[in-house]
Amino acid sequence: MTGRSFVSSAVNRRGFIRLATASVAGWIALGATDNRMRIVASLTALPLDDELTRRGMIDSASSRLGNLVAGLRQRGWVEGVNFRLELRSTFGAPDRLKMAVQELLDLKPDVILTGSTIETAAVLAATKTIPVVFATANDPVGNGFVESLAHPRGNATGFTNSSAEMGGKWLQLIREAVPDVARVGILFNPATTPRGGRFFLESIEQEAAASGVSVIPAPVNAPAEIDDAVKRFSELPKAAMVALVDSFLVVNRKAVVAAAAKYRVPTIYPFHYFMDAGGLMSYGPTLEVRSADYVDLILRGTKPGDLPVQSPRKYELLINRTVARSFGLTIPFTLLARADEIRE
Repeated sequence: MTGRSFVSSAVNRRGFIRLATASVAGWIALGATDNRMRIVASLTALPLDDELTRRGMIDSASSRLGNLVAGLRQRGWVEGVNFRLELRSTFGAPDRLKMAVQELLDLKPDVILTGSTIETAAVLAATKTIPVVFATANDPVGNGFVESLAHPRGNATGFTNSSAEMGGKWLQLIREAVPDVARVGILFNPATTPRGGRFFLESIEQEAAASGVSVIPAPVNAPAEIDDAVKRFSELPKAAMVALVDSFLVVNRKAVVAAAAKYRVPTIYPFHYFMDAGGLMSYGPTLEVRSADYVDLILRGTKPGDLPVQSPRKYELLINRTVARSFGLTIPFTLLARADEIRE
């Protein structure tokens, strides 16, 4: 099965022991903590009214913020009683990132939670002392966020979401769904995707070279450019698209999915959020909201550098057959058999 669970390589037996030790230390520190109001700061690219950031959606698996609030409450942290949550958004605009980071630093928070690789880089460029937990990040070692996954050191730790090899996997899957595809467009915003797109493009190009498919980068820099970028792949020869891990695309996921439907361009997405907007198929990590564990430990005195970076425990393949039919596609049984969820 594509979605087979696996134990993170970042948390092996030794890493698990270190995590358990840190957990015990954090709980022991509880008795020594003062009664002051803690400040948990969170930086996101999503609008504050987006369903993924609504703090009131504590029962929704898709709400990162709601799950964080609920998770902290289970661990004894009640918003407005012993901690205050401060949220800032860049609204998907790279030019607002520096200002949003400074606003959070001025609050002198006890911990900062970031939502993407780009946001994490901006925060860590501005502080080497305030603890940082990245809820999702790509290549934290290569980006200089941590020294190693097992031993982060420094003031940051957190959770990874996708490795560079995922690019080639997305291409394999979209080729299975569209066997006669001749070219594949790669949709991304250079300012908000890891390494300007190169993080995933290298493995995509390697897979394309082996399969004889042409790869065409389709960078977009503003929401108004999405429609035209997708339209390029609506004509012959037969084309499909891969949407990269990109906070800009997540913010504008409805526009991306709408354009793909409008021009009937089969597209694979990196997260299930796009499926909820009507996407054809997605393959990516389940994105469990585990950040509450680390935020809790840090609030109790554990150093982020003592908490190992964790990788996804499971990847899921989702396919929407109704959308496939609207594109004139018949998804092969061999691909459907590997899907973790088939939507009609």
